[in-house]
Amino acid sequence: MLTGACSTGAAAEDPGPLFDSEGGRTVACMVHQPAPPGSRYTDPQRRDTAQALTVLHYYTVNGSKSYCDGKPPSAADRRWAQLYVDLGADPAAVRRLLS
Repeated sequence: MLTGACSTGAAAEDPGPLFDSEGGRTVACMVHQPAPPGSRYTDPQRRDTAQALTVLHYYTVNGSKSYCDGKPPSAADRRWAQLYVDLGADPAAVRRLLS
């Protein structure tokens, strides 16, 4: 009797990076996200509610703050801000990031 997993030869898709919520602590300024959101956030079939709520909370509390390095939002930052809106949150909280 064989015991073990079968392999279809197809590697599981990388779900992408985890959002850096800065540990959920209160911050005076935001850090840039190093990469845009992956399927763990963008694919409704793969989305983890707790991870999505982390993004929603972070931008609700911090979305109007500047970045710590004084630079504008990067392309990755804009994608995360758009995800915030796509998840149903108020665009006003991230308007500065999307403009």
